Amino acid sequence: MTLFVRTNRKLILTDAARMLLPHAQRTLAAAEAAATAVNPVRNLTGGTVAFGTFSSAHHLIHTDLIEKFRALYPQVHVRLVALNSVQVADAVRDGQLEAGLVALPVDDRGLDVGAVEWLAEAVFLTRDRERARRPVSIQEVAEAELIFPEMRWGDMDPTRRRLLLVAQNAGVTISPIVEVESPAVALELAERGVGDTISSLPLAHALGSTKALAWASLDPPLYETFAFITRRDASLSPAATIMIRLARQLLSQLPQVDVPIEADAGVWAPRITKR
Repeated sequence: MTLFVRTNRKLILTDAARMLLPHAQRTLAAAEAAATAVNPVRNLTGGTVAFGTFSSAHHLIHTDLIEKFRALYPQVHVRLVALNSVQVADAVRDGQLEAGLVALPVDDRGLDVGAVEWLAEAVFLTRDRERARRPVSIQEVAEAELIFPEMRWGDMDPTRRRLLLVAQNAGVTISPIVEVESPAVALELAERGVGDTISSLPLAHALGSTKALAWASLDPPLYETFAFITRRDASLSPAATIMIRLARQLLSQLPQVDVPIEADAGVWAPRITKR
């Protein structure tokens, strides 16, 4: 279709071009309006960032994360939720959240899973200090009166999945006497002597539970691994990129596990360090 006719002095619109012109003008106006509408998102002067974390992260990094982000970008709205990592993965996959920080493993269909950002040791916590004088075997865990958090997700919970796999390989069965939703509640019940529990050591420290409870590493040791997830092939907004960067900085300030190296004598010596 010819739109222009060239003469010696200028270009002249054809009839087809004259009919097309109003449509082209509307298209260009719509494109400019769309670009203007997303400018606040691009330059961090507006919009909303939706970010999810594993359920107990609100005890560890949420307050600092929101404070730091809002200090930098006060015009951006923040939606920060703490859910079980299974839920966070589903919400990122469905587009309800732009990114998340989860405990591994999770179902990674449709997701990009980043490198491990934080490693935390899961330990046995009890009021019986005598039982915590040495690492607790998986057989002893199976015999304990255990309080487990994340009741709704049960064996789908990443930490419980890791623990149950160790038990399965050892030929024992772990069955809790109490199941609750909140890790904080599980620790509080253990403090009251209702039973023993297994928890991330940094979380137990953050909640003050290590003042009332003795803790011991598991034998074999159990580590929780945490990583950022995003939707596969999705472009992150600048706000989500900043949120991940700030969360990564805060994670680096939490107690870290020096991954143990098996000694010549076959003894494992996991430890928590502050880096």
